[in-house]
Amino acid sequence: MSVKVYSQYNSTPVVVVFGPSGLKTAQRIIQALPGARLHGLKGRVKDHNLDAVFTETTAHLRLLFHEGHAIIGVCASGILVRTLGPVLADKQEEPPLLAVAADGSAVVPLIGGHHGANDLARVLASLFEITPAITTAGDVRWGVALDEPPAGWRIGHSVAARAVMAALIDGQPVTLRVEAGQADWITETGASFVSTPSVLTLLVTDRSVMNRDATLVLHPPTLAIGVGCVRGVPPAVLAHHVFLTLADNELSQESVAVVATVDLKADEPAILALAQTLSVPARFLPVAELEALTPRLSQPSEVVFRAVGCHGVAEAAALAAAGPNARLVVNKHCGQQVTCAIARAPDSIDPMRVGRARGRLHVVGIGPGTSELRTPAASAAIAESDHLVGYGLYLDLLGRTSDGKVRHESPLGAERDRACQALDLAAAGETVSLICSGDAGIYALATLVFELLDSTGRSDWKRIEVNVVPGVSAVQAAAARVGAPLGHDFCAISLSDLLTPWPLIRRRLRAAAAADFIVALYNPVSPRRLTQLGQARDILLAHRPAATPVVLARNIGRTGEHTIILRLEELRPAQVDMLTVVIVGNSESRCVTAGRSQWVYSPRGYGCKKRRHAESRSVTATSIGN
Repeated sequence: MSVKVYSQYNSTPVVVVFGPSGLKTAQRIIQALPGARLHGLKGRVKDHNLDAVFTETTAHLRLLFHEGHAIIGVCASGILVRTLGPVLADKQEEPPLLAVAADGSAVVPLIGGHHGANDLARVLASLFEITPAITTAGDVRWGVALDEPPAGWRIGHSVAARAVMAALIDGQPVTLRVEAGQADWITETGASFVSTPSVLTLLVTDRSVMNRDATLVLHPPTLAIGVGCVRGVPPAVLAHHVFLTLADNELSQESVAVVATVDLKADEPAILALAQTLSVPARFLPVAELEALTPRLSQPSEVVFRAVGCHGVAEAAALAAAGPNARLVVNKHCGQQVTCAIARAPDSIDPMRVGRARGRLHVVGIGPGTSELRTPAASAAIAESDHLVGYGLYLDLLGRTSDGKVRHESPLGAERDRACQALDLAAAGETVSLICSGDAGIYALATLVFELLDSTGRSDWKRIEVNVVPGVSAVQAAAARVGAPLGHDFCAISLSDLLTPWPLIRRRLRAAAAADFIVALYNPVSPRRLTQLGQARDILLAHRPAATPVVLARNIGRTGEHTIILRLEELRPAQVDMLTVVIVGNSESRCVTAGRSQWVYSPRGYGCKKRRHAESRSVTATSIGN
């Protein structure tokens, strides 16, 4: 079973587990909710696929709640009530909160029943083959709540919501008027609706209507707005034109389901901003599909045809988005460098079935490999993506995070192919994560993506949205394992001469050595490249003491992690491989022993720190860590 739940809140549900007795239940929930994250109490929950660990339960739960995450606690409901009760303030703003028994025998929506919690409870109850403990009156009686309409529907005036629901629960008559769309989900509940006038009314309309205390207004997603504009028009100009058109025609923006246009405009800021303002998707249609609708256009244009290849953009896009049985309710309306048209569908519009979205490419740095060193932004980008592109090992490091995604694996050395594949998928309207280890912009694929955008003539690539997500770099993780060797000015130098000539690398090494930089050496050796590390050591030895601390960090955050501290004069190529990061201290870097641990640090300044302790210079090869 695999169900994706959408709500107006943070799109990433978090399953929180506090002990080993609830771990299997939590893991089943994670499998049923693609994109959900698993957080466990440190020391009590042992699962290498945890997305986060926490030590302070109250602080962690309140942080998740304030961030808007739907929280599923695998625990007694009292834990959640006592923890979050003091911070409850506004039922309209609070995210869903559910308690699930450790053995999966009970599912209780505690907060936000009509804002996603009841839906989540039904999904989880189905998973465990039980009945959810739903207590909201409308759901108990009919399995539906009028203040939680289906996806795309919006509440226009909610003042009467409580009165209407109370009347229906008590069996009192409520007038139902349906002016737009299909309201089967309402009429099939068996509630006591009538067609004759009564004190209370439920109105389903895509018109703009005045607020009335006795009327609950629901707006169905029946309107599609087609737009066109010249390149670079200010977003405010398009937005003003569209909202004025809606107002002049007494149409409600709450019934707008989608903003549609030709795919050549997929990167047009004004169109993207309009969709964001309306809180609906922007969808993009191919020229051929728009041209096929020419017979239905009120004002076919040869000028437009010569410019983009179809006889109309705004009207054709509106009709295409609203479906074959739609009709134009507002013909093409021209403004200053902008046009719009509005079509009405006889039933709800599903914007996900219209054209395609603007493609989105996340270039994600996942850190050294462990979930604990993966940033929340990286996890969120991966959760949002439908496709993951990367070296097989890096995709494997994602663990459960990659479940439900389409994996596109390629071998080492195929970096250009990976970047091109990711760009192609995004250009087709997909949401893609291009996975890099460490940080995406440090010896990784973000640079290659921008090189390709700069050097190719692919206009479809340039229309996608690119988002670079930083990660914890290998040198940061390695430094943290041994203390603070990067405490002063430092630089990173790759010893690989596949893309950079060795004479240039050697010149950079000499400059860094002469300037007394702490130096992080990436790609130190490979089976066919064994001499560069020795040369780098000799260059650095010419400018700093032989006893300078050197850190060798291998597989940080992964199985087989190993960290060694030695003297610069002891550094040998046989001690490292391509999975090792080498950190060479500056002339002031030193070691300190604290208890049974040995640490490396580089003082924050020179001057008064010139004195050197004899013990800090008697460095021996020492293993640290795992």
